[in-house]
Formats: sequence, C-alpha cells, structure tokens
Amino acid sequence: MQYDPIKDKIGGLVKRSPFLRKIFYKMLGLMFLREWYVKRKVKSLYSKQKPDDILDAGCGFGQYSYFMAKKFRDTKILSVDVKVDYLDDCKYFFNKCGLQNTEFEFADLTKINYENQFDFVLSVDVMEHIEDDIGVFKRFHKALRSGGRVLINTPSNLGGSDAESEDDDSFIGEHVRLGYSKEDICSKLEQAGFKIESFEYTYGKWGSRYWKLGIKYPMLMLNKSMAFFVILPFYYLFTIWWTVLFMWLDVNEKDKPSGTGVLVVGKKI
Repeated sequence: MQYDPIKDKIGGLVKRSPFLRKIFYKMLGLMFLREWYVKRKVKSLYSKQKPDDILDAGCGFGQYSYFMAKKFRDTKILSVDVKVDYLDDCKYFFNKCGLQNTEFEFADLTKINYENQFDFVLSVDVMEHIEDDIGVFKRFHKALRSGGRVLINTPSNLGGSDAESEDDDSFIGEHVRLGYSKEDICSKLEQAGFKIESFEYTYGKWGSRYWKLGIKYPMLMLNKSMAFFVILPFYYLFTIWWTVLFMWLDVNEKDKPSGTGVLVVGKKI
C-alpha cells in the first residue's frame, strides 16, 4: 500500500486553515499511538532542564514541532524535511499561530552537516525510509552538542511494517526496510558514537490490535478509493472507543517483551 499519497490528500484539506490544522493535529495526537509514546518520552527527558536547540529530523506535517514549540517556548527548533510543500504549509501555519521559535528548512538527512548545534534530535518514523541509516546516525551525532540526545521512533522487525518476515512485503510501500531488532538499532547507534540511554518496544499485543482497527483497515479502504473518506466518521464512531482503550492499555503495559515498534534514546558523551 502507498501511504504517502493518502497523507498528501488529507494534509491538503487543512493546508491553509489554521483552525482545521489544529483539529488535524489533535486527531493525530489522539489516533496515532506513536504520538502517545514519543510525547511521553520527550516530557520525561526534559521535565526539568529544557533543551536550548532542537532538530526535528523529518518533521512531516509538523505536529511534533508544534508540540515542542508550545512546550519549550524559549527553545529554538529547526524542523527539516525533503517535502517542500509540507514545509511551506508548516511555515504558513506557524506564522499564523505566532510561533516564532521554529524554523523550517529543506534538508536531506543523508547530507546534513550540522556540527555541535543541537541538544536534542527527534526522528519519528523516518529511518525506515532511509537506506544509509548508519550514515544518518553519524550525522545526528555530529549535529549534537556533548550530552545531547537523539530519540528514534521506528518500526521493529517483529511485524513493524505489517510483515512477519523478510520474505513478506511491507504494508507501507515507501519503506526500505521492514524494521529494526533491538540489537540492530542499538548496535548502529553505538557505531555512530552514541551511548544507549533507553530502549523500549512499542505496539505490543494491544497496540497491534489498535493498529489494525484504527489505522490499517481505514488506510486500506482509502487506498482503494478516497470516496471511503465519507464513511470514515461513521466507522470511527463505532470503533474509536475500542481503539483508544487498546492504545491506553498498550502505552501503560510495563516492560513489553516485544512489539512492532521501537523507541530508543542515545546520548552523545
């Protein structure tokens, strides 16, 4: 399934309406389990001392930049992506909202050359799209100041792209790898110079049920025809209660032995 065309169409509906974009962000925050995990981790990492400079590496629609810009008012945020139309929409929205602590720039993560510039690098669901992952991790390490952190959220190799083995096709056609094992991603971050500060699986047994009910089946419908967009509100009217329950159960399950997602934090010593 091609996921990006659907994202582009949905994003186009809210691109020039700050009001609709705020609602869109709230819906993403409610319906996407990864946001629950990422935002919780960011809050725990910086509950006391706030980062001075943040790189949102692969900012997409800008929802994480928006979250951090509001939470860390005195922090400078540089948000980069390869999709110019996404960046232009974010610039327009942030200007309309009066958020002056965030800048948006075009950047290919395989070619960035920042040095000792940031205290925190956030990368959410990006690395599964990049072949040269070690090269990007090294560039993240170079971009950070001493003591800075990188947070990587990405699918695991345990069904993270809705594929059970390397012989299966990814549910998301844009992925260049099915996902990471704990050993694989931690080893690659260590090769880049990071010390692993924390690792956790996300999307355990409850998260997998949420994914199918709340994301996979609706995306399959939209991939067949955007006409299904009309019936989605009715679909979610009956499923949202189970979806949110599964998300809550997943994010509150302690020490998951496995999951279809990974969230890892590395520190530059």
